[in-house]
Amino acid sequence: MNRPPPRSSTPPRPPQRQRPRQAPREEARLVCFNKPYGVLSQFTPEGRWQGLKDYIDLPGVHAAGRLDGDSEGLLLLTDDGQLQARIADPRHKLEKIYWVQVEGIPGEEALETLRRGVQLKDGLTRPARARCMEEPPGLWERQPPIRIRQAIPTAWIELAIREGRNRQVRRMTAAVGFPTLRLIRAAIGPYTLEGLAPGELRLLTGRPEQLLPPYNARP
Repeated sequence: MNRPPPRSSTPPRPPQRQRPRQAPREEARLVCFNKPYGVLSQFTPEGRWQGLKDYIDLPGVHAAGRLDGDSEGLLLLTDDGQLQARIADPRHKLEKIYWVQVEGIPGEEALETLRRGVQLKDGLTRPARARCMEEPPGLWERQPPIRIRQAIPTAWIELAIREGRNRQVRRMTAAVGFPTLRLIRAAIGPYTLEGLAPGELRLLTGRPEQLLPPYNARP
């Protein structure tokens, strides 16, 4: 005689409810800030480094990415989480341009190595754009000034990368034989330092897709 299969003692799980998708924001804020030397990419100070709270009094904004305390230049902040992720996440390949003062005079061989990719301890860097340049016009004096050895000349490189490893630019120039003396981020995607003195900011508002198109594009 065939017996019916035993009933399971575990009650069936109720169907999972999908979370409603977050509606696009009508307006977001984007801050372009020229971060001085000695300031961290966080609001609270730490050790000998200052925090952003000494310069920015805008509740709700957070840094999109980071810039080391001993580096200068453009830092973007926003109050929109998706916009923050799109700027900061290297998967989106948003180009960042740096002005790098190095010790020594790089030749074409060193520049070509930077362009092709440099082998670092954490792997080969992605191809970059690299060229020698004159000192940026109207460049401010760094405080404190860099240490220069009289017997060794210095030069400037413009380096554009699409990834964001820890202290990557400094490690790249050191790997090709030209240590970084001063590092300034000049641009992130469509935004630049133009018109901003150290410690100054520019506040932009608008729909997120207008602030950094293409907002909804997949990497």
